Amino acid sequence: MRRRTELGDFLRKCRADLSPADAGLPDSQSGRRVRGLRREEVAALAGVSVDYYTRLEQGRHSSPSEAVLDALARVYRLDAVGRAHLADLARPARRGTAPPPTQRVRPAMQQLIASMTDQPALVLGRRTDVLASNTLARALLTDWTQLPPRHRNYTRWIFLDPAARDAFLDWSTVAAEVVGTLRLYAGRNPDDVRLNELVGELTIKSAHFRRWWNGHQVHERTYGVKRMMHPAVGPITLRFEALSLPGDPEQTLFLYHTDPGSPSHDNLRLLGLLTAQQGTATTTAAVSDPPPVPDASQTIDPS
Repeated sequence: MRRRTELGDFLRKCRADLSPADAGLPDSQSGRRVRGLRREEVAALAGVSVDYYTRLEQGRHSSPSEAVLDALARVYRLDAVGRAHLADLARPARRGTAPPPTQRVRPAMQQLIASMTDQPALVLGRRTDVLASNTLARALLTDWTQLPPRHRNYTRWIFLDPAARDAFLDWSTVAAEVVGTLRLYAGRNPDDVRLNELVGELTIKSAHFRRWWNGHQVHERTYGVKRMMHPAVGPITLRFEALSLPGDPEQTLFLYHTDPGSPSHDNLRLLGLLTAQQGTATTTAAVSDPPPVPDASQTIDPS
């Protein structure tokens, strides 16, 4: 039933967002009580009955045919990602599905991204969990290794850590896109308990997340540009590539780089040098500092 509700919510949002003019209908708003198209207009454009389409929106019908999905995608002008999301929502619910196995990054991949000293790199898994990251990625974004395992999530960091808002010059765009990514995953995995917990937490704690989540927009990570401001080195414009890893398509490797010879290239290189120096200083201090002298006034637990 929940899956049917999600399908209906998505269809209603699509209908509200499409103007009559965009659908090739007379652009007259006289007598319209709703934003966007009427149900009977969508039904006529898609070649289905008004009753059939109404039942889809109301969650009283499941498993529409591929022909109906294609017709609705055409009417609503969905791109390939939106069409795939529509199909996910229309897919019959699976019963007795076992929880997915814990995701782990292969040691060889861990070594590969750790060896990248000039490019930030990280691996995101289901529900945008941060599975692995190299030193430069942690210096650029945040050190997820210092967070509790359940908090090592990219979307959670974007919305609940004030430092994330300061890090991205286009925070609203970045945040809206990551919500769209989470929506796309939710359509494919509606019974993911940890996803539902994450969405519940963010819905309560972030008005921005709540608004974008209810907008039902979907986004697929492929490549793009991120404009950042780092407190230690200044502005950095990064290009990124998102690559699905073989063996587990739900693991995505993100590689970031800058344009050669640009100020961003210099600033990222400086960040790498500062990070390496801090790492060396920390290691030196750990090796050279003598062990603390026990305080005789303290009680020592023999266990």
